[in-house]
Amino acid sequence: MTETPPAATVMRMWTGWIRPSDRDAYADYIEQTGLSAYRTTPGNLGAFTVFRDLPDGRCEVRTISFWRNRDDIRAFAGDDIEAAVFYSEDDRFLVDRETTVAHFDVA
Repeated sequence: MTETPPAATVMRMWTGWIRPSDRDAYADYIEQTGLSAYRTTPGNLGAFTVFRDLPDGRCEVRTISFWRNRDDIRAFAGDDIEAAVFYSEDDRFLVDRETTVAHFDVA
């Protein structure tokens, strides 16, 4: 019998915008930075990025991660879990960004 992984109780979501031409490079970059950091933090239950091209010429990016609880998020993000975490090359890619994240309780 295999053990069922713990159920996620919190979803964390951040949104930013890039140039559509940077999509592949940014996908690689965010995989090596933010998503890798999410996944190696105890209590993270998965993370991924989604993209969509917008009519205004930008590409919207959302990172979505699932966590056991807010204390596990704190281990990743620090005491202010509402503040977005940024990395050294973000300015190279992001044309706009939210500086906060949204947290949702998972039913």
